Amino acid sequence: MLAAQKEENVESPRLEYTAELLRHFDDLRDGTHGGAVRRQDKERFFSAAVALLDPRARQALNEINTDLLLGTGAVTATGVRRRRGGVEATWSLSWPEQRAAGISPIVIRAYYSAGAHHPHLQGGTVGDWPLNVFDDAQAAAELPALRAVASADLHNLVFQRDYRIIPAITNGWTP
Repeated sequence: MLAAQKEENVESPRLEYTAELLRHFDDLRDGTHGGAVRRQDKERFFSAAVALLDPRARQALNEINTDLLLGTGAVTATGVRRRRGGVEATWSLSWPEQRAAGISPIVIRAYYSAGAHHPHLQGGTVGDWPLNVFDDAQAAAELPALRAVASADLHNLVFQRDYRIIPAITNGWTP
């Protein structure tokens, strides 16, 4: 890289989502999560992250419920719970057409599995995102990722059945 490019990169403000990736990679390099080494301490950070993410996860799901499901859905959240030797929290959005089709709801999941080095975010039908949230500003920066998880999950659920599980489409929505 040229010296001018290096200087520009050092002085340019870092995008929040790339800063999260750097926190994630730092943790991998250092064997820590938010500076914590012990599992117990990492789980405390996880619980705090879930509390910070809760309003954003609900917002992302409520946006889909309002705009695409025409308010017919219900958002639920589990809070932090122990599962399979780790901890997790889930937020779900279910609605009548999805239940009638016999498919899963839209799911956003935060989890810190027993063998993992640090927690992650996941959708019901989509992959994992690093979860390195330690304050409200970082949680707010996760809203686009939470929206992406929920949107991708809904997209995959449509492909498990078809577009008719989306009330906005079946009730005459036009672009």
